[in-house]
Amino acid sequence: MSSTVTPERLTGRSWAVLLVLCGAIFLEGIDVSMMGVALPSIRAELGLSTAELQWVVSAYVLSYGGFVLLGGRAADLLGRRRMFVGWLAVFLVFSGLGGFATEGWVLILARFVTGVAAAFMTPAGLSIITTTYPEGPQRTRALLVYAGTAAAGFSLGMVTGGLLTAIDWRWVFFAPVVLATALLVSALRLIPQEAAVARVSGGFDLAGALTLTSGMLLLVATVVRAPDVPVGQTVATAIAGALLLAVFVAIERRVAAPLIRLGLLRNLPLVRANLGAVLLVGSFVGFQFVAVLYLQELRHWSELETGLALMVIGIDAVLAPTLTPRLVDRWGNSRVAFGGFVFAAAAYALFLPVGVDWTYLAMLPTLILLGLSFALAYGPLTIAATDGVAEEEQGLASGVLTTSFQFGSALGLAVVAAVLASSEVLTLESFRTALVVPLVAAVLGLAATGPGLARRTLVS
Repeated sequence: MSSTVTPERLTGRSWAVLLVLCGAIFLEGIDVSMMGVALPSIRAELGLSTAELQWVVSAYVLSYGGFVLLGGRAADLLGRRRMFVGWLAVFLVFSGLGGFATEGWVLILARFVTGVAAAFMTPAGLSIITTTYPEGPQRTRALLVYAGTAAAGFSLGMVTGGLLTAIDWRWVFFAPVVLATALLVSALRLIPQEAAVARVSGGFDLAGALTLTSGMLLLVATVVRAPDVPVGQTVATAIAGALLLAVFVAIERRVAAPLIRLGLLRNLPLVRANLGAVLLVGSFVGFQFVAVLYLQELRHWSELETGLALMVIGIDAVLAPTLTPRLVDRWGNSRVAFGGFVFAAAAYALFLPVGVDWTYLAMLPTLILLGLSFALAYGPLTIAATDGVAEEEQGLASGVLTTSFQFGSALGLAVVAAVLASSEVLTLESFRTALVVPLVAAVLGLAATGPGLARRTLVS
């Protein structure tokens, strides 16, 4: 794709293109986050169990995480603009379809296909940025704005979800259709056509995508169903999932055009950045699931009250593109991301002794710290995961990072749901037990993002 920037400055058109790409990642983030607030209302109308309710979210994030590597490869081989625009249209159609669901399985199916669409759209959008802006201060700035927008969508989605669910939970599906339509029209006009993409022998690694997706589905299903099935079945599905992942690795070593070049995983900063991504998003999604159920089912807060209560987490929308670049300039990606996990661990620890009569002021420190955590960690992890990667593999690197975010989301949600499902009735004690999960993930994130995550990147 031809560059829309010069080494000296960003043009008006380049900012317009960045706005469209940021709009798409905002759409993806707000779509997932709005769903979290709407889950109790969806369960009440469609009569879903806790495990089935978890699959409304997991169907999306697992198809997203499972196919996103193929999506990144498709962007490299078939063209980033083509993949971005085409799959944005698919996202639009199936998001709207979910709003018309009257059965749980229809909703889960719609979410699965929407996740596939996001799996192709998101790495294409991110790789447009990493191949348009020259590596260095400009790309760092663009990625921090992009990451800040993504984090903003994720956090502000809880407020929007509360407002829309107060009207009707189906608007949680219809509202993204409006935004996606505007983005699609803008993308067709603003994102420049690419030069013809050179064909690469070997095509798409469909077998790799299928084995990876199947393995992830089995492993997460193992965690979710563990409290309800015999131990032997749990062990069997865990082994089957691990074997499928082993088959995936074997396939990648032999095919001419692997879904993921295994040599890329020898890049230690990239591996640590992706591990940090898994832990950051996994801990937050797990916490959000517990917090929403605690507020709505134990405290009997409305969807609107829940959304407004969690709104403060949205401070990352302001801090990520303003404060974080200065911190990265001064301290580098590794230390800033590490600081983000420090805030996350402190936030979850403060919420552990939650009580049935806690005031909002008692919850506020946790919510503020979570906003700071996302502002500090999300952007630097994104930079570290794509920095220094060859242009022809930017789609792949973007796909690996997005896989990490989505798999972390699915796994964090699955573990928390399994802990909650182990109790016949949701009690304060079961919520406290489930809250240990995001705390442990945040502590592990401290180890993953310690010194050496990435080389220092300067921002002008």
